[in-house]
Amino acid sequence: MKKIIIPFLIFNFSLLTSVKADEGMWLPMLLKQLNESDMLKNGLKLSAEDIYSINKSCLKDAIVHFGGGCTAEVISDKGLILTNHHCGYGQIQAHSTVQNDLLTNGFWAMNQSEELKNPGLTATFIIRMEDVTAKILSGITDSMSDALREAKINEAIAKIQKEAVAGTHYGAFVRPFYYGNEYYMFITEVFKDVRLVGAPPSSIGKFGGDTDNWMWPRHTGDFSMFRIYANKNNEPADYSPDNVPYKPKYHLTISMKGVEKDDFTMVYGFPGRTSEYLSSFAVDMIMNESDPAKVKIRTTRLKIIDEDMKASDKVRIQYSAKYAGLANYWKKWQGEMNGLKKLDAVNKKKLLEQDFLLKVNTDDAANAKYGKLFGDFEKKYGEFRILNKQRDYFVEAILGTEAVTYALGFTDVIDALKSGKKQADVQAAIDKLKTNAKAFFKDYNASTDEKVCAALLKMYSTDIDKKQQPEIFKEIEKKFKGDFEKYAKEVFSKSIFVSEIKINEAFEKMGKNYKKIEKDPIYQLMISCYTKFSKDVRPQYTALDDQITKLNGNYMKGMRELITTKKYYPDANGTLRVAYGKVEGYYPRDGVFYNYYTTLDGLMEKENPLVDEFMVSPKLKEIYQKKDYGPYADKNGELRIAFCASNHTTGGNSGSPVLNGEGQLIGTNFDRDWEGTMSDIMYDPNQVRNVVLDVRYTLFVIDKYAGAGYLLNEMTLVK
Repeated sequence: MKKIIIPFLIFNFSLLTSVKADEGMWLPMLLKQLNESDMLKNGLKLSAEDIYSINKSCLKDAIVHFGGGCTAEVISDKGLILTNHHCGYGQIQAHSTVQNDLLTNGFWAMNQSEELKNPGLTATFIIRMEDVTAKILSGITDSMSDALREAKINEAIAKIQKEAVAGTHYGAFVRPFYYGNEYYMFITEVFKDVRLVGAPPSSIGKFGGDTDNWMWPRHTGDFSMFRIYANKNNEPADYSPDNVPYKPKYHLTISMKGVEKDDFTMVYGFPGRTSEYLSSFAVDMIMNESDPAKVKIRTTRLKIIDEDMKASDKVRIQYSAKYAGLANYWKKWQGEMNGLKKLDAVNKKKLLEQDFLLKVNTDDAANAKYGKLFGDFEKKYGEFRILNKQRDYFVEAILGTEAVTYALGFTDVIDALKSGKKQADVQAAIDKLKTNAKAFFKDYNASTDEKVCAALLKMYSTDIDKKQQPEIFKEIEKKFKGDFEKYAKEVFSKSIFVSEIKINEAFEKMGKNYKKIEKDPIYQLMISCYTKFSKDVRPQYTALDDQITKLNGNYMKGMRELITTKKYYPDANGTLRVAYGKVEGYYPRDGVFYNYYTTLDGLMEKENPLVDEFMVSPKLKEIYQKKDYGPYADKNGELRIAFCASNHTTGGNSGSPVLNGEGQLIGTNFDRDWEGTMSDIMYDPNQVRNVVLDVRYTLFVIDKYAGAGYLLNEMTLVK
């Protein structure tokens, strides 16, 4: 028996303890301690303090959390920032009308007075980070109940955050790391006046559309430009015509040299969420149940929206951003499922768990702490799977009807009216709803939503156990014989939530006649489904999720205690990180190799005048035919569009600067390859590639295509 076990242990511990240089999303403040030597070996020419410092200006000071969901980078001393086209898409759409279609035609401010304001858009800088684990966990004991532990931690977080920024204009937030084994605080500076400077037309900025999304090779000029404004003291301020361009502590220099195979690359940004340390039970649920269900629902929804967008320019503009948002993760989930299956991820996780337990079983103290861990995982996920399916279907299918989601926003006002809250408070809530109504109906088409409603309710009725369905499904079966199209037609014809005129009329009478809203058929659909979810699903789901998170924390703690040869990077959680790797292509499948860069020649090969996603503008074709690329061509005279590299990225890294070993901007991160989307759960160095817009193509579009070359005068270009 020993002759079998010993090589088994050696093989599997090599899986657990090895981390390729390309893998990981590292905290900038810990680079000196964990990564600097490895990064230098791989081609970095800077010190860790050049990347992150609180004592001098550094790369950190040019990295922006853009709108809370993307990354941007400062590229001039006048607050000019660069991000993705899809990150600025909502703002571009908000400024678009049928008569002035900025999505289709693009937009370029030819001077600062033409730059467009964007209410609600923010640009956030990280001033510093601090390990506050000891302060947060002081006084926390294993004997505490989960509720008391959480209350004590939240109390400590609130106190630390408040004290850290008292008397300043800065903000602060604390996030847990390693499933609550560590805590870090981030001090922020948030700018609220961010104006649109430029965006290419969709034929460039969205070339390839949803067909090419999550794919390589890519030919998408996925960028847009904004400018941060500040008050005369260079501090954050609400929009004012008196504000001036922000003067940053640091702005990135831009390399005109381009990249070649095996060049060092570094991504600096705000990755959203990863789950690299999940158990095999979680991966199995995601791969075989949750992802397939969400893909199925969104496939139906997207098909309906797509048909209506193609039939109407008005609907196309209304739903373009919504469609892109829905399609983004729809396609990502498909790639994730396939990638996890190809990696045999569940069995690999099981092997790691077996090895961990073998290590645990050699130590009595470790066995007492971690011996029952996977038995508990199995039990909890047995219960959690059922609730997770119900949650997925509530979020994706029930709330997939826009009018239902919109009606949900009225519950607080209705509850306030019923409970007799102060009239001033109620009126403030009603006024907020009025403001939201204008934005909602600007991008809403009731006919499209009606079709979506019928299709998704039918799917919910078929896929969710009858015993777990809200009461209203019994009424639909009884009155409409399960004909959801007939049901949707009736409720949409009678509801106020599908008409801006009707909803505005209701606002005027809401304080006196809220019962009329409660009787509205879409409100009744919403309240029946929401009540079922909030009473029978969410409490149990949240409780189990908290218990599983605690188990994950114990597992994480055990791995770090017992497997000390591995460097553990924390899962992404929307905080500032550095990833590094190299420029390289990959083999997506047997007999196929993808090169590491694409060119304008490849874009022209994809041109299809009959398909919107692959149309090429006459001006770009003219430049291509003349080969008028200027200084933006490579040494062979080709105009490169994009390249791929092995940096570990995820959602939130969109718009992140991709830097060379000297810290110069070489591109803007905008996607991952489809074969590598499972990297949120398991990294595969042979398949995971981040997709980068070559900065030379960005400059080419600004200069040669848009004629906005004056913007280049602000930038620091390095030849």
